[in-house]
Amino acid sequence: MAQEQQLEVVNNGRTERTGWLLNSPDPPGFFHEIFSSIRRTILPHGTRNHSSLPKKSSASKAFSFLQGLFPILEWGRNYRATKFKRDLMAGLTLASLCIPQSIGYANLAKLDPQYGLYTSVVPPFIYAFMGSSREIAIGPVAVVSLLLSSLIQKVVDPAVDPVGYRRLVFTATFFTGTFQAVFGLFRLGFLVDFLSHATVVGFMGGAAIVIGLQQLKGLLGISHFTTKTDVISVLKAVFNSLHHQWYPLNFVLGCSFLIFILITRFIGRRNRKLFWLPAIAPLVSVILSTLFVYLTKADKHGINIVKHFKGGLNPSSVHELQFNSTHVAEAAKIGIICAVIALTEAIAVGRSFASVKGYHLDGNKEMVAMGFMNIIGSLTSCYVATGSFSRTAVNFTAGCETVVSNIVMATTVLVSLQLFTRLLYYTPLAILASIILSALPGLIDINEAYNIWKVDKLDFIVCVGAFLGVLFHSVEIGLLVAVVISFVKVIVGSIRPSTEVLGRVPGTSTFSNVIQYPMATKVPGLLIIRINSGSLCFANANSIRERILLRILRLLGDENEENSKDNIRVLVLDISNVMGIDTSAIIALEELHRELVSRGIELAFASPKWQVMSKLKLAKFVDKVGRGRFFLNVEDAIDVFFDPNMSASALHNC
Repeated sequence: MAQEQQLEVVNNGRTERTGWLLNSPDPPGFFHEIFSSIRRTILPHGTRNHSSLPKKSSASKAFSFLQGLFPILEWGRNYRATKFKRDLMAGLTLASLCIPQSIGYANLAKLDPQYGLYTSVVPPFIYAFMGSSREIAIGPVAVVSLLLSSLIQKVVDPAVDPVGYRRLVFTATFFTGTFQAVFGLFRLGFLVDFLSHATVVGFMGGAAIVIGLQQLKGLLGISHFTTKTDVISVLKAVFNSLHHQWYPLNFVLGCSFLIFILITRFIGRRNRKLFWLPAIAPLVSVILSTLFVYLTKADKHGINIVKHFKGGLNPSSVHELQFNSTHVAEAAKIGIICAVIALTEAIAVGRSFASVKGYHLDGNKEMVAMGFMNIIGSLTSCYVATGSFSRTAVNFTAGCETVVSNIVMATTVLVSLQLFTRLLYYTPLAILASIILSALPGLIDINEAYNIWKVDKLDFIVCVGAFLGVLFHSVEIGLLVAVVISFVKVIVGSIRPSTEVLGRVPGTSTFSNVIQYPMATKVPGLLIIRINSGSLCFANANSIRERILLRILRLLGDENEENSKDNIRVLVLDISNVMGIDTSAIIALEELHRELVSRGIELAFASPKWQVMSKLKLAKFVDKVGRGRFFLNVEDAIDVFFDPNMSASALHNC
């Protein structure tokens, strides 16, 4: 009698758990999730309703909204003078590196030098109010500068139509910011992840070599150069130029200061207290080389100089945005490519240093901040800005506490634009080339490429694809090759997901792969199969169905197997890994159910996820199979089907 009561209690508990599974509420709808995502991005506080907490006033809600949009309002209340001292020193150190680099990167982007400095003023100011990283340094970077010039000069030649080229740059920058802001507001950060780590490593390495080869124009004093970025075209242009007039003095001057910059960097790495030495070396190089050219009149003897340099505050560029142009589609395409590349670099840099400081960086907030700073930048004569790894490392080493260091840097650059731009008229182009060359070794990570090779050979193919595509064709082709290979890798994995037979690991209630754990025991009469796929859909459902049926047919024909023809009564599908399912997959499951029933085998499901269970109920699949065939976990399914008495009772109650 006591045993029967105990059995009834167990059955009732199991039935109750199955009821929880079958009667769970419907998951949130598609539009509800979108609006919730936007609210979590710009209103992080108060997104949940707590009945026990007092309701916030309208003023509190408004301030909470502003805090979510402008993080400076939150941490700024606790800002102290001691922090400002460190941010001031870090910002001044950062500016000494930023000024020459910005001029060089503007030259790389085929823009006048002042636009590089403009890009180091407005975007850092905007990011300081909206960004959440404490260490990241905002401004122009080499890779994005190359990307812009290589893409836009295919539409408008800067040598033929510099005004049209500049306008297209500003328009592309506006689209870049718009896409970045949309990615953040709608929490579409996964789009940035399409550029895998292996892709970024290969792309950066290839881009660094291309950028370095491009600097041969300034380093050798070559006046006529190719507009193409592939290594063959660049080397051919250099070889052809050497047969014409060129000025070796440019090469001597550039290499001399390149060696000086590299020596200071070596000293700074050996002695951490001298971190400021490699940071100010580029600015010292610009000052000394400019004085040398001015005093010796070297520009009259073949030294190429900057010449045109307009100072003053950032002029408005609203009137230069072209949305009615025939090139607006190209500008949008360039904008989305730059948006993804710039975000990938910035978020990678920000998260790296945030992990060192021990705080979390919200990628979606970063996207919104980057988006708005580039939108506003496009209206104030700036081109695409993002986080720079080299300058962020300097900012971090200089002891910055908050993004106030960006404000100090931007203010210093603004003062320089007002007072010192005339002095930069005689700056040699060879020095700008040497400054860019000195920053490139940090983009080539051979050790990481080797680690990728050791860990995942397919990832290494992606890395090499990006590297060779950038090196031998163009920047966009390199990205396209890497993304295509990555997608093929993902698609192949999705189309042919693995399935595994489970057994109970002795001494535990865990069910694991019997091949990985040979000691795991199969349950007599039951075949437990787990589907290892995050999505059960049109691409893989029939493949999985056929694989399961093939496995069952093999077992039915094998008399030596533990689960032989006389023993297999139930197939339990563990779908705990399946996060989503579509109508094609549901039809495939119906076909699997019919084929199993025709062979006298029952079908049961264990551990279905919320979204999956909801769709199975909406498609009436639960009623077709039977409500008693769905279980909260594998163990419940085994308890029901292992004992015929419990099976009949439990299935009747469900």
